[in-house]
Amino acid sequence: MAEISKNKIENIHKAQKAFQASHQTKSLDFRIDMLKKLKSAVSQYEERILEALWKDLHKSGEEAYLTEISILTQEIDFHIKNLKKWVKPQKVPNPVYLFPSTGRIYYEPLGVVLIIAPWNYPFQLMMNPLVGAIAAGCCAILKPSESTVHIAAVMDEMIHTTFDENYIALVQGDQEIGEYLLKQHFDKIFFTGSTKVGKIVMKAAAENITPVILELGGKSPGIVDENADIDLAAKRIAWGKTINSGQTCIAPDYLLVHHSVKEELIQKIPVYLEEMYGKDLQKSKYYARIVHQEAYDSLVDLLDKSKGNIRYSGTSSREELFLHPTIVDMTSPETDSLMQQEIFGPILPVITYTNLKEAISFINSGEKPLALYYFGKSKPAEEVIRKTSSGGVCINDTLMHIANHHLPFGGVGNSGFGRYHGKESFLAFSNQRAVLNSPTWMDIPFKYAPFKYFKFIKKFL
Repeated sequence: MAEISKNKIENIHKAQKAFQASHQTKSLDFRIDMLKKLKSAVSQYEERILEALWKDLHKSGEEAYLTEISILTQEIDFHIKNLKKWVKPQKVPNPVYLFPSTGRIYYEPLGVVLIIAPWNYPFQLMMNPLVGAIAAGCCAILKPSESTVHIAAVMDEMIHTTFDENYIALVQGDQEIGEYLLKQHFDKIFFTGSTKVGKIVMKAAAENITPVILELGGKSPGIVDENADIDLAAKRIAWGKTINSGQTCIAPDYLLVHHSVKEELIQKIPVYLEEMYGKDLQKSKYYARIVHQEAYDSLVDLLDKSKGNIRYSGTSSREELFLHPTIVDMTSPETDSLMQQEIFGPILPVITYTNLKEAISFINSGEKPLALYYFGKSKPAEEVIRKTSSGGVCINDTLMHIANHHLPFGGVGNSGFGRYHGKESFLAFSNQRAVLNSPTWMDIPFKYAPFKYFKFIKKFL
């Protein structure tokens, strides 16, 4: 990994401030051209992107394309199609007491932004926010994770050969470089990662009164109710929990399962796992690996400390970073090690409940999660939505809410704040500027002292 010097960071930051001040990025044609350049670069580098993701995370080409590349290219297309409409000043209604003034919202770029990406979806979670920054007319500095070196190197080359660094630049480095970047005065910081690091980012941003978007995580629950389609629930949970070997911020972290269907569900999840990956999951090219040995050891340690009953597992390999999917029947969910932090791996705790109120109460006893999944009928699903809070929700599915560009994506409370995807990405990097235009041909006298006819005017206020 070619680390950047602190002096170079300062020079890039200053150059981007100067380029932003030139107003070139505000042109609609410029923004659309840059989005097209990004899409062309992704196409040109596609094979190398897929190869790098295989080396870093053992992601199959199919999974990598679906979860990293296709989401990005669809996002680019969506912005190109709609940007002309989004950038237009929006006329808003005016109250009668402001007649004959008119009000509009103008959308202007925030300026120079910093985007910090994690290692679990290192390409998509770097480039997707960048689409919003380009669409809004911002300059951007990108900081990839140092844990996924192969894809970081490919992104580095792709960005440097596609854009001038005074417009978009990618910098690589360790924690010290990351901390130095955070000391620079950006106009917005977009961070995806752990809650622990999110607090560090927010604290650093506060020094410069810099707004932030934090896309974090947490313990996203899945509820499997007594009236659920168990086969479908088992299949979709097995997929959502093991894609990228469970290293997904919106993966179902644990399940709350009605006692009447628990045994059937536990028996069927392994059936669908083996249907997807084969009898020997370690030999499957479709089953990803844990990112590094530190993460692997942490997951094994959580399992070792758990008091739950292991209902499904298999042989794992630290050398190959292969962790076999494991289902654990919780005996003491309130205190078990697996319930004290986000798991971020293919370990699935199962908690039994007897009525929906009990499941809702358990969810509400913890921090607000990034996602929530309910399997069952529509009426109780609505009750779950009304009585809980989460970043996003899927009914009878997992993960798929991120695939709709019309749905905002983001957390709430401890799982983060701020939204992106689709138009929300454009808004995330835009300042919505309120403009009131008062004509000169009429000057209403009522606002001036000595406030004549005040009793009459008061009726309109």
